[in-house]
Amino acid sequence: MRQSPVLKPLLWVGSAKRDLLALPALVQDFFGFALYLAQDGRRHEQAKPLKGFDSAGVLEVMEDWNRGTYRAVYTVKFEKAVFVLHVFQKKSKSGVATPKADIELIRQRLKAAAHLAKEQSQ
Repeated sequence: MRQSPVLKPLLWVGSAKRDLLALPALVQDFFGFALYLAQDGRRHEQAKPLKGFDSAGVLEVMEDWNRGTYRAVYTVKFEKAVFVLHVFQKKSKSGVATPKADIELIRQRLKAAAHLAKEQSQ
């Protein structure tokens, strides 16, 4: 019999939780399952490292639904929690690359998560 898992807490940075709750229910469920796996120390089969964040433990999950592309970005870098950095609908028509404004927001929120993680460990 498997013991109940000890999940890492899920911490939301900035507007990430509000942004998730504004998405379609099926997309919320998809991202919720991916985040649950991260809390359990596992990785969703569609999660991949976000380009430009070498070795920062920043992962991205994408879901296409109803002609829209949605993304959730989170980090598993810190020992005591999974931090959700950004959740958004990709609206750029310039290929699959993450728009620069979103990358900058993720960088800022990763710094905020590092600060929060440091406070947690004290």
